Amino acid sequence: MRIDILTVVPELLESPLGHSIVKRARDKGLVEIQVHNIREWGLGRYRQVDDYSFGGDAGMVMMVEPVFNLISKLKSEREYDEVIYTSPDGEILSQGIANELSIKNNLIILCGHYKGIDHRIREHLITREISVGDYVLSGGEIPAAIITDAVVRLIPGALGDETSALSDSFQDGLLAPPVYTRPAEFNGWKVPDVLLSGDPKKISQWQDEQALERTRRLRPNLLDI
Repeated sequence: MRIDILTVVPELLESPLGHSIVKRARDKGLVEIQVHNIREWGLGRYRQVDDYSFGGDAGMVMMVEPVFNLISKLKSEREYDEVIYTSPDGEILSQGIANELSIKNNLIILCGHYKGIDHRIREHLITREISVGDYVLSGGEIPAAIITDAVVRLIPGALGDETSALSDSFQDGLLAPPVYTRPAEFNGWKVPDVLLSGDPKKISQWQDEQALERTRRLRPNLLDI
């Protein structure tokens, strides 16, 4: 898989893409991630990438031409399955979307900034808009990192134990059951006996019951889907 991330603040992506599971996946050659500084495609002497909005609204808007030129260059080199824009009014990122994107070959993620991007980019270049929640951030770099992390960890070989992702919250529409490790008792707090029983059938049944109970108690909306 290849992911190209387009941003005016590439420094914001250095840490989340350079550590942990994403870094290991990159080191293994499972995913190639290229971060492109849109300013390098800016216009004129000062590499301008934003301008005042028509209509007089407050805030600067990312210009169409630098983004168009960069995306056109990338598309001339390979085909992309999706050109994603990180937008607060896009579809809310879910585990299902992450699963879907994880089997794609090439993705572009455009990070919004300032007041937003010229709407013609959204009309003619973007194929999918994704939000990480109903709130506004200073830019799309953090959402882009979240989307990348959610997708990359699902690529076969990215996790040390590939079955680990199958038991994550939301993977089956439910929250994950509680997990415990050694010691079996600490400060009078005990691990449930069933987890120490060594009986896979009883453990699996307990985990299913706990997942359903936690979902019903903490996220009942998931059961209505």
